[in-house]
Amino acid sequence: MFEPCDCGSDLSYVACCGRLHAGTPAKDAEELMRSRYSAYRRGNVAYLMKSWAAETRPVPLSLDPTQEWTGLKIHRHTPSGPDTATVKFTATWRSGQKKGRLTETSRFRREGDGWVYIDGIVA
Repeated sequence: MFEPCDCGSDLSYVACCGRLHAGTPAKDAEELMRSRYSAYRRGNVAYLMKSWAAETRPVPLSLDPTQEWTGLKIHRHTPSGPDTATVKFTATWRSGQKKGRLTETSRFRREGDGWVYIDGIVA
């Protein structure tokens, strides 16, 4: 059965973010951003912690169980060097009757074979 990926790609979860959640390194910052959104949507705290730069990683990380992530739009992915990039995105959410959106420009860097999230500026 085809399970669409949470990140909004036309791929299945297994072929898209699921493979990163299972340990495949992200090929670029946008792929990592998409997989992190999917991890938030699925409540995958372990993946979020693993994909977060050690110097900015919150300990502990707790997710709001009442918040449901409902959509992701990538505005742009901009390499800023051979091992750094930014991704501007908007993610929508709802919690009960309340709805909202988060627009952020996130910074990423390559570490080893993959990428990690450093931090972001919320617009």
